[in-house]
Amino acid sequence: MKKDMTPEEKARCVIDDKLCQSGWVIQDLKRLNLTASLGVAVREFPTSTGEVDYALFVDGKPVGVVEAKQSQAGQSITDVEVQSGRYANSTFKWVKNDYTIRFAYEATDKLIRFTDYKDIKYRSRTVFSFHRPETLFDLIQQPDTIRNNMKQFPLLDVKGFRKCQINAINNLDQSFADNRPRALVQMATGAGKTFTAITSAYRLLKYGKMKRILFLVDTKGLGEQAEREFLAYTPNDDPRSFSQIYGVRRLKSSYMPNDVQICISTIQRMYSILKEEELDESAEEAPFVEYVTAESKAPKEVAYNEKYPPEFFDCIIVDECHRSIYNVWSQVLTYFDAFIIGLTATPDNRTFAFFNENIVSEYTREQAIIDGVNVGEDVFLIETEVGKNGAHLMKQMIEYRDRLSRAKRWRQMDEDVDYVPSQLDKKIVNPSQIRTVIRSFKENVFTTLFPRRKEVPKTLIFAKTDSHADDIVQIVREEFGEGNDFCRKITYAVDNPESVLSSFRNDYNPRIAVTVDMIATGTDVKPIECLIFMRDVKSKNYFEQMKGRGTRVLSKEDLQKVTPSATENKDHFVIVDAVGVTKSRKSDTRPLERKPTVSMKELMMNVALGVKDKDTLTSLANRVIRLNSQMTQAEREQFKEKVGATAGCVAERLLNAFDADIIFEQAQKNTGVSEPTEEQIKVAQRELVQAAVAPFHNPDIRDYIENVRRNHDQIIDSVNLDSVIFAGFDVQQEKNVNKVISSFHTFIEENKGEIVALRIIYDAAYKERPMVIEKLKELYEKLKSEGITVERLWDCYAIKQPDKVKRSAMTQITDLISIIRFEMGYADTLTSFADKVNYNFMQWTFKKNAGHIQFTEEQMDWLRLIKDHIVASLSILPEDLELTPFDRKGGLLGFYDAFGDEYEKILQEMNEELVA
Repeated sequence: MKKDMTPEEKARCVIDDKLCQSGWVIQDLKRLNLTASLGVAVREFPTSTGEVDYALFVDGKPVGVVEAKQSQAGQSITDVEVQSGRYANSTFKWVKNDYTIRFAYEATDKLIRFTDYKDIKYRSRTVFSFHRPETLFDLIQQPDTIRNNMKQFPLLDVKGFRKCQINAINNLDQSFADNRPRALVQMATGAGKTFTAITSAYRLLKYGKMKRILFLVDTKGLGEQAEREFLAYTPNDDPRSFSQIYGVRRLKSSYMPNDVQICISTIQRMYSILKEEELDESAEEAPFVEYVTAESKAPKEVAYNEKYPPEFFDCIIVDECHRSIYNVWSQVLTYFDAFIIGLTATPDNRTFAFFNENIVSEYTREQAIIDGVNVGEDVFLIETEVGKNGAHLMKQMIEYRDRLSRAKRWRQMDEDVDYVPSQLDKKIVNPSQIRTVIRSFKENVFTTLFPRRKEVPKTLIFAKTDSHADDIVQIVREEFGEGNDFCRKITYAVDNPESVLSSFRNDYNPRIAVTVDMIATGTDVKPIECLIFMRDVKSKNYFEQMKGRGTRVLSKEDLQKVTPSATENKDHFVIVDAVGVTKSRKSDTRPLERKPTVSMKELMMNVALGVKDKDTLTSLANRVIRLNSQMTQAEREQFKEKVGATAGCVAERLLNAFDADIIFEQAQKNTGVSEPTEEQIKVAQRELVQAAVAPFHNPDIRDYIENVRRNHDQIIDSVNLDSVIFAGFDVQQEKNVNKVISSFHTFIEENKGEIVALRIIYDAAYKERPMVIEKLKELYEKLKSEGITVERLWDCYAIKQPDKVKRSAMTQITDLISIIRFEMGYADTLTSFADKVNYNFMQWTFKKNAGHIQFTEEQMDWLRLIKDHIVASLSILPEDLELTPFDRKGGLLGFYDAFGDEYEKILQEMNEELVA
């Protein structure tokens, strides 16, 4: 580009380049040859209203115009739309065949806007670059445009859909029909966001006639989860599965196939694909929110990619779009000329802004709990002396441990140490503090938290660090007296974490899993019934995501597959708060997202993700140089051994990759010529860059470099033994409890007629009771449809009025009568029906045995079986004795053999006395 060019001439040069890279051949009118290429852009082509800057010909016919302008302060490119529209409706000189100018572009050296005049209520939009000639040729062949197709979606067949999903899909349909480029689906965890998105994708492909849709995630695990759901999906209007109708591919390399309609990818991989670079899979395992700061760098620049032009995808679905990707990674999203759908349970203000405040679904967790789509939580607090107040260590010989290698040694302390709770499990490790929390959980799990269970419910513990997770795992196994399979660590540091996660989800073991961040968000493990927080969380959204791991509903049958002693549907979960996480102040973003400078970790991870621009590599080189100056000689030698080169050499390679002389010499060496071409020089630079960044693709080397100068030593405080200050339900738990009890009270009012009839059982003839139990079952099914079970009610009353409620190890449907009577004020205390029957049975047998009748052991076996039947069914009839479990003892005849002619009198007495 010449220095003395006018701004308009410079803009024309940039526009020429963009047309060329998009596959257009540019010609002057004097050199016109429309057979030179499928797409020809002719400069200054005359029309009936003047010369258009570029006339676009496809297959020899004029189809579009480009109006070029220089970037000017105070002038909007949309001001040019009238001018380009005038040209589009003009007559093109010399063109005699039928033609329609359908496409219009307004372009500067900074911006391109595009209009398709065939769209109903056509509207211009910003595009990354010009569409390729073959794209426009294909659009012309189609019967209608995507945007027009989407104005004619058929009605959704709602069979099998939740109300919130129906609402979201219908509103998405309307949003597309209105040509709104971005739409946000906010749905509570477990409400079926992915199912909703797949349904919408199916409709966009089938009825909108879209070519390809990108499903974007931020971790490999979430990509695998999405792939499973796509493969399992079957639409209502076609017996075939989604994958039999449309191609589905999870991207694992830099290749994107043209013949599939759904591509599933991490945003990291998509960035590397656009940059035409391979990506190590390790960079897809951790959410990039962990190492990318929202304000640290300019947006990640992407360049035009001929293999995958901006029109490659028609729609992008961004899963878990609450992540902080918009500032740094937005060009990956906006590169494509595509509609964007966001899916999230916890949006923040940035999310609303990015999606232009077009919220097509607002389905909160509170509403999901009311609808029975989610379950609510109880909060159980464990406060310990050290956990709340810290401790004092006097100067003495004490054990130290290397946080990474976990090697231990004894050393004399330099001075006394006072530590606070925030230092625990980082600088200071107090095994007794961890053990006290775990022991308190163990003591309460079967008595207070889950009194009717025989195995520990599936429990997820959130640890502070990987090292902290290791400590927790060992102590859990010791305290519960169990082996390795009982408790497992699921972090990115373990081998094959997905396999352990699958076992946690589907198998009996592990009962307890310990994680840091890996399954804190997004990952679906429905059987989890308990979350133990042994780390605090400052981000409101992140905390809500973590709570979401326990909130998913699960049927009794599916829950029993991994937790056999479960007797009801999953109706709630428990948060065990050992660090005050439920009370600590929360901010809108995680502290990590507000770091004022770019960390070494972020720079290395950016490089691992394929970032290779000069600023990043130079910054990283400077960090390595600074690190080298801070290291001891022993550390420098260790660095060389671990990394394979000295720190100075690593930094030098990073800098050399942008040194023009070094690049030129490398090109000469590669080609053996003294004057390599520009392309050969580019190849040489790519080689230098690849060699320079190679060490940073190894996650172990990244971890080593990040931590090489940190003091890894942790003090092991074995002196201060911890003790429990408080272990019990949070007093603020009353809000959740009141909500359940209030819903139950409303249920009673709405079903008062049926309930009044049920109250007669205490003085009804026992022959009427089978009818009563059937009515009770019908009533209970209606109650469960509102997400309330007998177990949940019993536990809520036990939390709210512990002095009036006797904890029950087992609940029966008959206990619903006791709860109704208690709620309606007919009983002062809440005692299980089983306890009542057991007490009456004991009194009745004492009275009988005290008289002339002495029951034999054989007769007592019969009576206990009958008692258990009455507990579950209110009464016993002679014909019931032919059923299980009585048939094993000979049925009615066996009962007659045991009691003779008194058998009917015995049955009648038990019916009357045990339910008195």
